[in-house]
Parts: sequence; structure tokens; C-alpha cells
Amino acid sequence: MKFAGADEWVPARGGLPKLRAALPDCRGCDLWENAIQVVPGEGPRQASMMLVGEQPGDVEDKEGRVFVGPAGRLLDKALGAAGIDRDSVYLTNTVKHFRFEERGKRRIHKTPAVSQIVACTPWLSRELEIVKPDLVVVLGSVAARALLGTGFKVTERRGQPVELPDGTAAMATVHPSAVVRSEEYRRDFGLLVDDLRSARSLAAAGHSGKSKVKPA
Repeated sequence: MKFAGADEWVPARGGLPKLRAALPDCRGCDLWENAIQVVPGEGPRQASMMLVGEQPGDVEDKEGRVFVGPAGRLLDKALGAAGIDRDSVYLTNTVKHFRFEERGKRRIHKTPAVSQIVACTPWLSRELEIVKPDLVVVLGSVAARALLGTGFKVTERRGQPVELPDGTAAMATVHPSAVVRSEEYRRDFGLLVDDLRSARSLAAAGHSGKSKVKPA
């Protein structure tokens, strides 16, 4: 299915508060119909690092905050281990509503369709324009599809410096939810921490050696 996309709802001017205020009105795709609420990004306007995930999960949809479920708690732990203060980075998702399927009383995560990713991308594009991060950390394949194209393979290029089409420095790694589900948790958690340490160094280099990513 093809959707109209979010362009008509995304404010062309103004900062993050105006952007967050406009989000609940978006009807660019169909995900708003079943989700409890939209989940905006959060973090400082001048963050040097932006972390972009896939979509809100069940907990995020209920609480209206980004990265507060199991994957978010693991990300917090990994950020701390990498020496990064969560409050100093900007966290957001490619898709702003929770896509799921119901199994009994449970709501099970369902990967957003390509048409839903495309429809929601104007929100992410505007966040990038406002925050202007020195580095974008791309978490998982959905964010990679939106920001780096369909040919980009996270498993092959994780931890490597790359650029977004507009020239913004970026680096991809796995989504924290993959580590939550991993059968080799200790190894995969360590690899995620290593990638975040590399990201911290890249963000610092992008800010002339004066990183806004504060130590944890």
C-alpha cells in the first residue's frame, strides 16, 4: 500500500518543541490508527550525536517515550559502558508509531513496511535539520534503509565510518533489541559497546576535538 507521507504535517520552520507538538496530528500512514500514541525523539537540541532506531516498542507506545523498554534499558547500559551520558545524545526512531500484531493479550513487534518507513522519513529528516549532529548512529536495518539506502548491510559494515547522503558523518551498528534476544549476550553486548565507543570518538573528532557527548 502506498501512503501520502508525512510531508504536509512536518513543520518547515521552528525547533524541536514545534516538531513534537505537530507529531500527534500526523496521518501520513496508517500506523496511528492502532497505536496508543506517537513517540517523539528526545534529547538536547545541540547534541553532537543522534541515535536512530527502528520504531517504538510496546512499552514506548504506552509511556510515550523513546527507548524505555527492554532494548532501551540495554542501550542505557551500553551507553554507560561506552562512557556516554544518555542525556547528552538525541534519541529517536525512524518510524514514530508502534507497529504490532496481537497474540492473545500481547502486542508483538512487527517490522514496519517499506511504505511506512518512507511515509515517516520526513519527520526524521526534519530532526536531522534541527539538531545538526556531528554523528548519526544508525541502529539496525530499518534505520539503515531509511538513512543509508537499501543496499547497506549493517552486519557487513557495522562500526565503520560512513556518510549520509547530505554528508553528515554516520556509523551503523545493530539495534539493541538484537542483543536482548542474542544467545551470545556477553559477546554481542561487548561488540555494541565497542561500536558506541568508536561513535563517541567519531563525534568528538567531528566537533573539533570538543565533544558535546559528556562522559557518563
